[in-house]
Amino acid sequence: MSVRIDETDRKILGALQRDASQSLEEIAAEVGSSKTPVWNRIRKLREAGVIGQQTVVLDADALGFEACFFVLIRTSEHEAEWQAAFLKALQDRAEVQEAHRLAGDIDYILKVRVANARAYDAFYQALIAEVRVHNVTALLSMEEIKSTTMLPL
Repeated sequence: MSVRIDETDRKILGALQRDASQSLEEIAAEVGSSKTPVWNRIRKLREAGVIGQQTVVLDADALGFEACFFVLIRTSEHEAEWQAAFLKALQDRAEVQEAHRLAGDIDYILKVRVANARAYDAFYQALIAEVRVHNVTALLSMEEIKSTTMLPL
């Protein structure tokens, strides 16, 4: 379904990106509208797939996930069967927060959040036991400088 996004929709989306727990009344006041038209726009945007799953953002450090690794993977395997097994291995592991297939020298990059280096090694050992990869490079993030899910509307 295709949907046209106008300036009011962008304001609503911006308000939701900043804080999706706001009341409909608060969002309506922020965008200069009343509740019913704002609710109808939100419903339309959900139905069109513009608004997806709503969640909360948890503090990884507060929950003991203090290590963030970016894992660069090169593989010589490109068959559909291998790709399906690799995708399943990533989907089955909660430690993998993001996974991207890349153009260039590196085939995949993963963002992996774990408690410490020992927990990363356990993740790594389990992954390579399940799927064959040519080369794995793990980069430890020393400091998160910026992290956002907000799109530039």
